[in-house]
Amino acid sequence: MSKTSNKKINIYFITIAITLGGLLFGYDTGVINGTQFYFSKYFELTGALKGFIVSSALLGALAGAAGAGILSKAIGRKNSLIIAAMLFIVSAWGSGLPSMLPESISLMVFFRIFGGIAIGVASMNAPMYIAEIAPAEKRGNLVTFYQLAIVIGFFVVFLITYFIGNEMSESENISMGWRYMFWSELIPAFLFLILLFFVPKSPRWLMMKGKEVEAENILTRIHGKEIASREIVEIRNSITKEGNKDKVSIFSKPLLAIIIIGTVLSALQQFTGINAVLYYGADIFEQALGFGKDDILKQQILLATVNLVFTFIAMFAVDKLGRKPLLIIGGFGMLIGFLMMGFTLYFSDYSNINAAGLPTISTSEGIISLVGVLIFIGSFAMSMGPVVWVILSEIFPNKIRSIAMSIAVAAQWLANYFVSQTFPIIVESDANKLQVDGGVWNNALPYFIFSGFIIIIIVFVWKFIPETKGKTLEEMETLFEK
Repeated sequence: MSKTSNKKINIYFITIAITLGGLLFGYDTGVINGTQFYFSKYFELTGALKGFIVSSALLGALAGAAGAGILSKAIGRKNSLIIAAMLFIVSAWGSGLPSMLPESISLMVFFRIFGGIAIGVASMNAPMYIAEIAPAEKRGNLVTFYQLAIVIGFFVVFLITYFIGNEMSESENISMGWRYMFWSELIPAFLFLILLFFVPKSPRWLMMKGKEVEAENILTRIHGKEIASREIVEIRNSITKEGNKDKVSIFSKPLLAIIIIGTVLSALQQFTGINAVLYYGADIFEQALGFGKDDILKQQILLATVNLVFTFIAMFAVDKLGRKPLLIIGGFGMLIGFLMMGFTLYFSDYSNINAAGLPTISTSEGIISLVGVLIFIGSFAMSMGPVVWVILSEIFPNKIRSIAMSIAVAAQWLANYFVSQTFPIIVESDANKLQVDGGVWNNALPYFIFSGFIIIIIVFVWKFIPETKGKTLEEMETLFEK
């Protein structure tokens, strides 16, 4: 077998193994949507308590991401991911255990927080690991595998929970079905844990720990001797240049600027409104767009399919077209999609009544709004979804990468929690009520707010985000030294 073949098989095997952390990210956050209908009836939950159980994983993810930088710096990217895999296993197993006892609700929250911590650790370490081990010319493509895995995780868990739900009666789903849905996550979680023992440690982390021979051996096995020798010199020079400023370096002027830019970009990913659509899609389709319950499943499958297809587009375009153009093009696409939806809702008279007895827009207006949502999803999937992870894994210098990435990802989970909690409040606000009921925005307010944030994103990317296509991680350290 040729050297090229060995290199390709090696790097793609490593990438796929690591991105199972992304699949579990999508799986774990998606499984709650398939289970909450049934466990809510099992425990006879109030709306507030159901909301707390659903969002508890987000709080865990915030904590996990905040601590992941320290963990990653101390024990390495690979070992951090092994811990995340174990937490995924514990969470999946434990979430299906609670009984009808009232204290069991606290037990479920406890295990959901474990899953959230695993998501936080994996969402910081997985893309960073891939970026540190990938060749510069393929780094964008390989890091977008992580976002693809998240999307596949959502898609797979949606199909599995639907299959389990259809195979049982409603009473069986209420007593046991939701448990099987949680336990189905054990399969990819164990696979992730096993494969991690077959991937190498990050060569850049090894270099920072003074293990240059081991780092060079790993780079040689992946890239070949010539490229490995050059990268070792670049990494060594980068670490030497930064000296021993580990404890204070993040507060120096150029490094602080990089951290702020990366953190703002990370948080803005959530202010596009993506998770409002993914978490509350069923409510949007039924209450605002007028689709019946039988149609909602079809719309969710359509959303998942568009999300998947356009993520593939990003994978092939990110190293050819570049990061910055994709973000700007996708930004305009997201803006067009939400404005289509917002204006359609705003000018609708809501004269129809759906099966649930709710006033809705006409079928033609519903289709226009659905097209707007699909344009938004597709545009996000080819831009802010994968490209933000690529940029975050690239722009931070070697010495501060784990800590800086931890800060940026924690900010993203905090923004995720904020948007997820405030979206239903805005939807039910007096200002957003139908005009016939005295409201002003006629159900359109959230989408105009998100459109405003998308405009901010386009301007921010144009002004502050540098193009990183084709540059080594060490070359990028000079981008902000101006």
